[in-house]
Amino acid sequence: MKKLYEEAVLLLEKLIKTPSFSGEESFAADHVETFLNERSIATIRKFNNIWCYNKYFDPNKPIILLNSHLDTVKPNSQYVNDPFTPVTKDGKLYGLGSNDAGGPLVSLISTFIHFYEQTDLPFNFCLAATAEEENSGQKGIKCILDDLMPISFAIVGEPTNMQMAIAEKGSMVLDCLSTGRSGHAAREEGDNAIYKAIRDIHWFSNYVFPIESNFPNPVKMTVTQINGGLQHNIVPGECNFTVDIRFDHSYTEKEILNIIKNHTFCDTTLRPNVLSPSSIDLMHPLVKTGIAIGRKTYLSPTSSDQGWLDMPSIKMGPGDSARSHTADEYIYLAEINDGIIIYIDLLESLFPYLANDTALNLLTSESL
Repeated sequence: MKKLYEEAVLLLEKLIKTPSFSGEESFAADHVETFLNERSIATIRKFNNIWCYNKYFDPNKPIILLNSHLDTVKPNSQYVNDPFTPVTKDGKLYGLGSNDAGGPLVSLISTFIHFYEQTDLPFNFCLAATAEEENSGQKGIKCILDDLMPISFAIVGEPTNMQMAIAEKGSMVLDCLSTGRSGHAAREEGDNAIYKAIRDIHWFSNYVFPIESNFPNPVKMTVTQINGGLQHNIVPGECNFTVDIRFDHSYTEKEILNIIKNHTFCDTTLRPNVLSPSSIDLMHPLVKTGIAIGRKTYLSPTSSDQGWLDMPSIKMGPGDSARSHTADEYIYLAEINDGIIIYIDLLESLFPYLANDTALNLLTSESL
């Protein structure tokens, strides 16, 4: 176990040194591919996605997908440390992507290696290190799902403090345009598009969707970008802004858009690649096993590649979601070590569930 941990940290340091913004993960994918190939693990690659299967694959057994992503967001201006220089201090490994989701990724890779050469596994493993998670891109996990062998269920590696997210919200992004009429700022001319945008932004920031499920805040809307105006003495004729929307199963994409259009005056354009909300049944063997070994369940407010999966899945990994996308991102080294141990414990504790047909049917059921 010590060797797995030490190699995981070395790989993570190499990934931190390698810029891997969404759509630009080629060199990071190279590192992961080389890391696996050096251990005699045959890999398959499509764009910047790498995947592989356990050595003694048995087509008669269910397949567990272990997935996490290679890409990172861009570092923000508040970084003090060099985001691409891994630094270890006070038990923390600093660097862009260390927490989201480098730690979960290398921990899942180590877990896969632990099981790779075992001959008596009751199920198969598929490890997938994928691209374009941060921007929900077309060349991420979405583009390889039809290439993978049929998956029974999945563990998606994201920083969750090694607790189990059994549901997460979907994600959609709106580009909004408020239109006015240009004029001279010193005269009573024009129709200020920024003022029009402010009116709609106020609605986005205050509107509360009626609660229709057992969960609070079924839809959360946040204005995250705004742009308008040409220069100081021109009344702006246009102002555009972006809205990030997270939603659960209480509302469909169409229902949300209809409510927005009925309450705002701006023109709205929905970006492609809407992520669906996801959930897994509490009685699924994976969830029951996690609870049995001391893991807690929760509902995640964030979105991930879970939204592309059409099989039962949990989101679980070392690190803390609150650190994601923050300046001077870090992960505790102990979290990586514990993550590997807990992943292995969870999967080994699943073995008894395959002792009878009823449990196996539950494990592979598409209705969950």
